[in-house]
Amino acid sequence: QLQLVESGGGLVQPGGSLRITCAASRSTLEYYAIGWFGQAPGKEREGVASISGSGASTNYADSVKGRFTVSRDKNKNTVYLQMNSLKPEDTAVYYCAATLGYSDYGPPLRAPYMYDYWGQGNQVTVSS
Repeated sequence: QLQLVESGGGLVQPGGSLRITCAASRSTLEYYAIGWFGQAPGKEREGVASISGSGASTNYADSVKGRFTVSRDKNKNTVYLQMNSLKPEDTAVYYCAATLGYSDYGPPLRAPYMYDYWGQGNQVTVSS
């Protein structure tokens, strides 16, 4: 099965930037669309951003639109979430998830059940 690993999280100040990474262990992500989900303390997991298998299409939650950017590097077999202008409310454990069937369109953010594989999560804390 596909095993996903998130990395790059940490502590940043409000207004700062961070880039987190989703990578596959011993597998290719070429055919998978990738979604990013965040789970804040005491809250349910919410879709943040997603990117199609081809990388041509993306989706963003309204709360992060204009601040976050999801991208992928086929050569490095990696998907990134660039997080700019970070706010304390962005603090969450961020998970990447993979699904097939979305080669040309970004997978939905409100249907986590459609994702077949999930990483372990990576903590992002925004605080002064």
